Amino acid sequence: MADRRDPLGRDRIRGSLSSNSPRPAFDGARGGPPPPIRVGVPPQMPTYQTPERRPWTQAPPHSFPGDPGQSAPSTSSAPIPGPSSFSGQPPQPGGSGLGRPVSRPPRSRRPLADTLRTRGPDAPSKHGTTGQPLQLQSNYFKLLKRVEWTLYQYQVEFVPPCASPRLMQSLVAEHKRILGGFVFDGVQLFCASKLSNDELVLHSRHDRTGDKYELHVTRVAVVDMTDETGIQVLNLILRRAMNGLNLQLVGRNLYDAAAKIPIREYHIELWPGYITSIRQHENDVMVCCEIAHKTMRMQTCYDILRECQRHDRNYKDAFRKAVLGCVVLTGYNNKTYTIHDITFDTTPESTFDTKNGKISFLDYYKNKYNLRIRDAYQPMLLSRAKKKDARSGDSELMALVPELCQMTGLTDTMRSDFKMMRAMADHTRLNPDRRIERLETFNRRLQTSPESQDVFKVWQMELDRRLVDLPGRLLPQEMIFFSTTSNGVQAGENADWTAHFRDNPMFATVRLSRWYLVVPVRCQREANDFLNCMITAARGMRFEISNCEIVHMPDDSPGTYVRTLDSIINKDPQMIMCVVSNNKNERYTAIKKRCCVDRAIPTQVMVQKTITPKSGNVRTLMSVATKVVIQMNCKLGGVPWKVKIPLNGLMTIGFDVCHDSKDKSKSFGAMVATLDHDNRGTPKFFSTVSHHSSGEEISNYLPLNTVKALNEYRREFGELPKRIIFYRDGVSDGQLQYIYDHEVRSLVEKLGQIYKSAGVEQEVLLTFFIVNKRINTRFFDHRLNPRPGTVVDNVVTLPQRTDFYLVSQSVKQGTVSPTAYNVIYDTSGLKIDHLQMLSYKQCHLYYNWSGTTRVPAVCQYAHKLSFLVGQYLHTAPNNMLEKKLFFL
Repeated sequence: MADRRDPLGRDRIRGSLSSNSPRPAFDGARGGPPPPIRVGVPPQMPTYQTPERRPWTQAPPHSFPGDPGQSAPSTSSAPIPGPSSFSGQPPQPGGSGLGRPVSRPPRSRRPLADTLRTRGPDAPSKHGTTGQPLQLQSNYFKLLKRVEWTLYQYQVEFVPPCASPRLMQSLVAEHKRILGGFVFDGVQLFCASKLSNDELVLHSRHDRTGDKYELHVTRVAVVDMTDETGIQVLNLILRRAMNGLNLQLVGRNLYDAAAKIPIREYHIELWPGYITSIRQHENDVMVCCEIAHKTMRMQTCYDILRECQRHDRNYKDAFRKAVLGCVVLTGYNNKTYTIHDITFDTTPESTFDTKNGKISFLDYYKNKYNLRIRDAYQPMLLSRAKKKDARSGDSELMALVPELCQMTGLTDTMRSDFKMMRAMADHTRLNPDRRIERLETFNRRLQTSPESQDVFKVWQMELDRRLVDLPGRLLPQEMIFFSTTSNGVQAGENADWTAHFRDNPMFATVRLSRWYLVVPVRCQREANDFLNCMITAARGMRFEISNCEIVHMPDDSPGTYVRTLDSIINKDPQMIMCVVSNNKNERYTAIKKRCCVDRAIPTQVMVQKTITPKSGNVRTLMSVATKVVIQMNCKLGGVPWKVKIPLNGLMTIGFDVCHDSKDKSKSFGAMVATLDHDNRGTPKFFSTVSHHSSGEEISNYLPLNTVKALNEYRREFGELPKRIIFYRDGVSDGQLQYIYDHEVRSLVEKLGQIYKSAGVEQEVLLTFFIVNKRINTRFFDHRLNPRPGTVVDNVVTLPQRTDFYLVSQSVKQGTVSPTAYNVIYDTSGLKIDHLQMLSYKQCHLYYNWSGTTRVPAVCQYAHKLSFLVGQYLHTAPNNMLEKKLFFL
């Protein structure tokens, strides 16, 4: 849901913009008069300029339309500094405008994707041996010809200063003969050969205006192609080579608009594309290539405006609600923008200032792009510049014409349309065989394109035509135990043991004797049928459920639920089940807030559609009833099953972060710990939630929350855990150094204090994993999906890390995605085999699904809890629920 607050906040916007409206009223989200507006600096698109500029930058005296859209780094995994819309400081008053440039601070670079090295040269082997050997393929291509040459790095300064990235590129490109093979990112120039002098002055002329520029080129460093800067340059070279494929840059990635796939029934189209990155892996520099799809809607913002005008009396609010926060694509420059506001008092007939005088938006688009705007009275959309543009000195609002803005992405209504999502999945979820074909086609196009081959030839690079081969291992199947006396059952080839619940009890159950069923009158029949199925399913799993007290309600409004729950809570129930007619957030939020925040009562919310039998056959509900009974037992403190973990005194912790859906500046970090004192005993659970308002996925409360879990462990078992395994989710590569410097170090320090005060002198046995499931790496086993338990710890892993990939799930459609594990701190003394098997075992212990998960269970629990709080509760839950999995 879009935020209805004024996205402009208290910003004052400089300049002026003429409008044909009789009164310059600004119809913003809060209403009121408009701030003064001015068109911004960078070329190609109408923009509005705000006054927040760096103290050492100043706008040029003449402003004209620009296109600072959402252009992105050259690769997805290793962001490359690209051309910036930086506006340098003009010459000092009285100067000629030529000669040496006035000194200016260098443009800030984006941080490297990964600068944290956690593996030393004398570290033990990170290659395991347990399991069945496999021969796999991955979506990587080797760089065959080893890059032995050295890059020479130069800094380029323009006199007079140049604000246009395109112009800077063209001015440098005039000197190809002198520079030879080069890459220019807007400030730094990288050359494959050394220039004649360490300092050069080159002269260029603007093709269209005839303006003269001096380029002052100064040598600053020599770059080794094996370090991070060299790898960044390789990414730039690869992106330049891909220009020969005639792909379009949309957001961060390149897409093939000519090969778009229309799904006309749902008015959307899919643009196939590629996500590429290149970096040094264990022994080779390799290119990772993943297939991507961009969802484009066959409607413009203007189409949505017309629909709102036809169907809503207050069409302005309806239109604002429909487009605020959405990402749009402007076809005339292939850039994406996020809509932050709408002004109904500015229209395409309005004018803005350029160095050649005032011009209307109508005339600008006609002259610049030969586009005729049909409706001259439509409102204008406003989009703020991206953070990277703001960092470079610009803080702008860009004016966009709804008629020229194509909607991208999916709405919540679209995502809830099962048929539409299935139609999309037929094209986006590629099975391994089709994915390999697409990857080979990409490689073939890159090898045969003349422009691409010219780039490779200049840089003396050669790309392998085959996908990389690599070794893998298949870990043994896990045994699932339903009691301490049973021999257990195998998880199966697909790691799914749902069928075994029909013949086995749950490992530990809690008798449910005081519970209530809250149901609207119109859902009474379905609720009674489902209740009977639940009792039957529970009996088969030896879970004792007494008859509940059914409370009928006249309607299903949130207020009625709250009043009914208040009357029940006073009777001290163990659990309350609520039947709701649909998935409305307001009702679900009201129920969860009343029972999880104001009180501490586990609840089970069931949608009427879920408990309605198919074709009137009640037996079809048994599968759903079995899963609900397992959930209810867990929420009471029971345990459905266990796997054998041969470590006593173990505490396993998972941590994840979710942003508040109402206030993006707030986040909630959830930590869930599993307390295993004895391998044969029943594990205990502890959870806690911390709020932090930075808006970043970094928690300063992590050491304090870990101490809470330690105290709970000591209360339960009379001693501290012997070993702690920590799985940290929600971390990007760029945050690794911060996580290590702040979270890990403070955690180790705090644990040392706790253990020392308890009389334990030895070092804490702690293993800290970074878990990442949003990766582009894929594996293939003879053109099929790898089986669950497949682990890869060589070839495509990184030499500076102790890392591995684990395939823990089986998928029925598409290509399975592995999960990346990175050990950034380890004093456990466990071998890499043990860490890999332990992580795979943890993927079997998520009790909301009788199968494996992509991440360890504690991470999935932490995600579930943080999502509940961030989306619905918006505050920490009641402390009395800390020992229960109430959030399942």
